[in-house]
Amino acid sequence: MPGENPFEQLSLAELRDRQSAKWRSYDDTVLPLWIAEMDVPLAEPVRDTIVDAAERGDTGYAMAEPYAAALHEFAATRWMWSGLEVSRTRLVPDVMIGVTEVLRQITAPGSTVVVNNPVYPPFYAFLRNLGREVREAPLTDNGRIDFDALAAAFDAGPAAYLLCNPHNPTGTVHTRTELERVAGLAEQHNVRVVADEIHAPLVLPGAEFTPYLSVADADRGFSLMSASKGWNLAGLKAAMAVAGPAAAADLARIPEVVSHGASHLGVLAHTAALRDGGEWLDAVLEGLANNRRLLTRLLAEYLPRVGWTPPEATCLAWLDCTALNLGHGADPATRFLEQGDLALSPGPDFGTGGAGRVRLNFATSEAILTDAVQRMASVSQTG
Repeated sequence: MPGENPFEQLSLAELRDRQSAKWRSYDDTVLPLWIAEMDVPLAEPVRDTIVDAAERGDTGYAMAEPYAAALHEFAATRWMWSGLEVSRTRLVPDVMIGVTEVLRQITAPGSTVVVNNPVYPPFYAFLRNLGREVREAPLTDNGRIDFDALAAAFDAGPAAYLLCNPHNPTGTVHTRTELERVAGLAEQHNVRVVADEIHAPLVLPGAEFTPYLSVADADRGFSLMSASKGWNLAGLKAAMAVAGPAAAADLARIPEVVSHGASHLGVLAHTAALRDGGEWLDAVLEGLANNRRLLTRLLAEYLPRVGWTPPEATCLAWLDCTALNLGHGADPATRFLEQGDLALSPGPDFGTGGAGRVRLNFATSEAILTDAVQRMASVSQTG
């Protein structure tokens, strides 16, 4: 029903029937709160679109234009940004493939790309597979961009900066002032900025998303956007690469065949989500805000020594477990899995600064989230 909390509509037994990696990577005794997949039913407009396409046998090749137009409309309505021009978009299979293809055009093999660590682990894997070097510019202790560290990284002459906005795993939403400072610094050092903005629809109450390409001096930048995270559509592949006004020629060099990796059903689903899934998204955001409050209470009650900053966006909590004394050199995620049957994302996977930390996905029911924190507390008591 519209307005109903999407996180309270599916039982644990129903979730365990799913065939996705989240629910099939571990035994049924394990509670999986690791990968960024939400425990929600499909939004009705998306479901109806997929069913209708299947009934009509509409399973051919993808068309990019409707998706780009829907993204333009969504950006104008949700973010008050009308600068997303359909003519400066390119359909890509997903955000990370889009990042790779953009960087292939604007950087040379062996060149360096800056990231803000700790950060989404595939940043490292995809960049190295592309043949680029990774240079870390650590975030501050509270998860914000450290401009001294960023300037030092830029001074070393990188070709590009892969920005995570909102940031994964910290949930930080970079402010307009911060992004303007990023753009100015990048122009000063002739560094191209590529922004992964996949979590943009999941900005929670109390924060406001600013598209990177909407700020001054960002004309040579790029954004990668998708409905994947906002509507839980990771299995329906589609995303959009968006170029700033001065980067259109670079975007045009991406081979047309790259778009062939996007799924036609994915494009249909993402388009329906952006155009007709606003009410469902609002319910998700309300549910996530509720779970953020619940997690705050649970950690205070059961794990007061765990440090964290409640995220401004995403469904992800970045938890500092170093004070739990789980054993010298022990990875908390390994201990929670082996002794508590709880799967969380290991902090070291997120680069320098991840040791002693875990990432927890709180896009689930209150009962499952409560069970997860209680399992962590039980392990900490034996550690």
